[in-house]
Amino acid sequence: MRIGLNAIDFQPGHMGGVETYFRNLVDRLQRIDKQNRYLLLANRASISEFSLYNPNFSAEPTGYVPSSTKWFIRGVLRQTLGLDPLKSRIQRLKLDVVHHPFSVASPLGLKIPTVLTFWDMQQEFYPDFFSPLQLRIRRKMYPASAKQATKIIASTHFTKRCLIERYGIPEHKIEVIYIGFGPGYQVMENESALNAIRRKYQLEKPFLFYPAAAWPHKNHGALLSALKILKEVHGFEGDLVLTGIQPQSQEGLRKKTLELALGDSVKFPGYLPYEELPSFYNLARLLVFPSLFEGFGIPLVEAMACGCPVVCSNATCLPEIIGDAGITFDPMSPEDMAEKIWSVWSNDEQGKRMRQKGLERAKMFDWGEAARKTISVYENTAAVER
Repeated sequence: MRIGLNAIDFQPGHMGGVETYFRNLVDRLQRIDKQNRYLLLANRASISEFSLYNPNFSAEPTGYVPSSTKWFIRGVLRQTLGLDPLKSRIQRLKLDVVHHPFSVASPLGLKIPTVLTFWDMQQEFYPDFFSPLQLRIRRKMYPASAKQATKIIASTHFTKRCLIERYGIPEHKIEVIYIGFGPGYQVMENESALNAIRRKYQLEKPFLFYPAAAWPHKNHGALLSALKILKEVHGFEGDLVLTGIQPQSQEGLRKKTLELALGDSVKFPGYLPYEELPSFYNLARLLVFPSLFEGFGIPLVEAMACGCPVVCSNATCLPEIIGDAGITFDPMSPEDMAEKIWSVWSNDEQGKRMRQKGLERAKMFDWGEAARKTISVYENTAAVER
């Protein structure tokens, strides 16, 4: 087969977990598939983001650099006239299957069998989290993409149920494939390397760790309120470390930190280099994950693989991912959040039990297996259209 991997809308550093997914998928497909041929479709700036070391993989400059004139014109044509200048260009590539990995088919209406990885439909549950333009685009593109796709990959059974119940997608069309965690996410025994990270980021105290961009559904405000309760009710003396937040997005959270009189208990290291994240999971006393809505929740799996206990929201797919290896709370209740965090923070034996359960559960999430199942979906997709 000749398979197109559609990275036309790839924007490194701005996509969160779906970027992690696509980078790992491209890497693992190259490692295990020596038979099929792959064409990476991306704009010239994005192509350099990927190391294509398998001779069966090549890149085709496709699409336009974000914010360029051509990129803007394409957006206007798509939204006003329903026309996409890239459609005919992709049609001419003679692909057997095209994989759209970011929840939308870009472009829509290709006369090629398509696989769509669909992440979430947060806009259907929390429309207030989006601007009117974002909401209009999502409500137009997401259901249309799901209905046009030949096959859909969902990363959780929760998302599969959403597709069936909200968009009326036939169950047989959806394959659930759990994704894995990247290389380096493991228990680290190199104390000198860990101490170097401690010194670099001034992590002198035991800390709670939350890696997440400052998007509304990430629920940072409730976590800060829970931290205040921890300090006032339980005498919590550790720190809360918030990573993944760009400097321009920190102002609101810093203001709330001051309003709650949390002093210097909250640290903002910013956006960490990928290779440093495993060290943070290893150094953290526990991962706290208060998100209101997730399509998968990659940090939960990364934390478990590093032996870091997880206390997380009981919302959407998160209980499905964590299973019995973690403890869940009501993300709308800072009081419940604080209570569940304290139950682990203050109990070393509980933390040890969760650590072992997490390491065992992390084995369920394997990138090699995810890549093999994805190839099977490509094969089934091509067969459906023959």
